[in-house]
Amino acid sequence: QKKGYSSTALFSKTKPLSVSYGIDIEEHDNEGRVITAEYENFFLVNVYVPNSGQKLVRLDYRRTWNSAFLEFCQSLDKKKPVIVAGDLNVAHNEIDLANPKNNKRNSGFTAEEREDFTTWLDSGFVDSFRSFYPEKTGAYTFWTYMGGARKKNVGWRIDYFVTSERLMGDVAASEIREKVWGSDHCPIMLLLANPRITEGTPKSTEDGSKENIVEEKDNSNEGKSEEDANETKENSSCNETENKE
Repeated sequence: QKKGYSSTALFSKTKPLSVSYGIDIEEHDNEGRVITAEYENFFLVNVYVPNSGQKLVRLDYRRTWNSAFLEFCQSLDKKKPVIVAGDLNVAHNEIDLANPKNNKRNSGFTAEEREDFTTWLDSGFVDSFRSFYPEKTGAYTFWTYMGGARKKNVGWRIDYFVTSERLMGDVAASEIREKVWGSDHCPIMLLLANPRITEGTPKSTEDGSKENIVEEKDNSNEGKSEEDANETKENSSCNETENKE
């Protein structure tokens, strides 16, 4: 409802059984943050989680949203497995950002936001990247434009594929495409090993095998004026403060 603000998009070579928008709560559905596509064997939820804002002015709202979104995912999970893809605007643990000590009261790394994400993962869902790489450091998906942060790899991992626990047996890989430039985020990729999971034509991998790929890329600033892009950065993936360095 607010042009140039938030929004998500989903492109699929396989036609979904159905597509829905939002989480059926009016308070949370006016910023274009959620698209859900239903496929034969899973739901794909594309999400852009609200940022808590400078000086955490939206932290209370963010926590209300977190709770409502978890309930939404749980309701889907009762029907079939869920894949959630998108900018979750939280670095879960200290390993997930370059400077944790300087950011403990900054949006994206508050104790409250991290606690809410832990609650989500304790409710039958998995951070797929950490499932494959539990100890990997320096793995980030967002870098502020300031101070040459990306070249220095001073970043945050705030973009995720979160899946239902029972789907992880069909996940072959969860990767970060950090070498792909285009915005202050980079794409992330989820590879499904079981061809029965999706209905489309599998893509060929480097070794010639056939796999199904779900990929999420941030394009939040594309096609916007400088003013709109600045507003998006203020209200999206973590505040660009001096503490981000």
